[in-house]
Amino acid sequence: MQKQLNKYSIIAIIAILVIYACGGPGGKPEPTDTPTSGEVNVVVDESFTRLFDTQVYTFQSIYPNAKVHTKFAAEKEALDLMINDSCKVVVMCRDLTDAERKQFELKNIFPKSTKIAEDAIAIIVNPENPDSLLTVDRIKSVLLGTDSLWNQLNPASTFGKINAVFDNSGSANARYMQDTLLGGKAFGKNVFAVNSNPEVIDYVSKNKSAIGFLSVNWISDLDDPRVQEFLKTVKVLRIAKTEGAAGYKPYQAYIKTKDYPFTRDVYMINRQTRAGLGMGFVSFVAGDKGQLMILKAGLIPAIAPVRMVQVNME
Repeated sequence: MQKQLNKYSIIAIIAILVIYACGGPGGKPEPTDTPTSGEVNVVVDESFTRLFDTQVYTFQSIYPNAKVHTKFAAEKEALDLMINDSCKVVVMCRDLTDAERKQFELKNIFPKSTKIAEDAIAIIVNPENPDSLLTVDRIKSVLLGTDSLWNQLNPASTFGKINAVFDNSGSANARYMQDTLLGGKAFGKNVFAVNSNPEVIDYVSKNKSAIGFLSVNWISDLDDPRVQEFLKTVKVLRIAKTEGAAGYKPYQAYIKTKDYPFTRDVYMINRQTRAGLGMGFVSFVAGDKGQLMILKAGLIPAIAPVRMVQVNME
């Protein structure tokens, strides 16, 4: 009798171990990732494709047991994927709104936002366009469609209709300009979108009447051969905050000082509720190595110091 009881006890213990090894009575597998190992899905705003290709490659080189599955998407799609739990981390050009946080909190999830960089929207034209400086108000009038001809901006221009192009209708670039500059008003009929930041560069390089809006990350790393090629085909405008004021290009120093007007913060938002690989990857990007890569890419790191030098040109 005692032997039978011992036999059943052993069977019961084994059964319990099997159940909890499979994730408990519901059968849901327990997470197995750690901050430096396992797998995690991360969705990155398409504006930062080049930067995060480098970040992921470096992270996985240091931690060979970690696999970061990266998807590049427009801002709206990235956020939808995280809300639906198709990814644990997103990289966006803004923080979550109160309404968006509420969606997570209803599921007892409290995402953590980490600022990793400061970015800017660069404005480009065809190299043959004689204009090299526009004001914030002029950009606003172009996007509203109030100024839809180049000779409204420059009476000497012969380029005709202004075609304003964004990377994607649901992108962070379009959302930023519409919300921040236009106060939520609709774009004019002369504004349209292609499918990516490189397509914006390609369109502007082939159309003299075009003006393009893209993340500065695509043209800021001057040591990158592809960036050097891009800058041979387009011209980056200087932007002045008011008529008669000095104009600035989206260089690091002017993004940092906010002399360049169209700047924004970049966040990594992690919905993981424990110390998993998502948290580990965010910590890496926000740490010394990740911040140095951000600095090298021509953006402003959120944590690492930026050395600013004044040069007197005699």
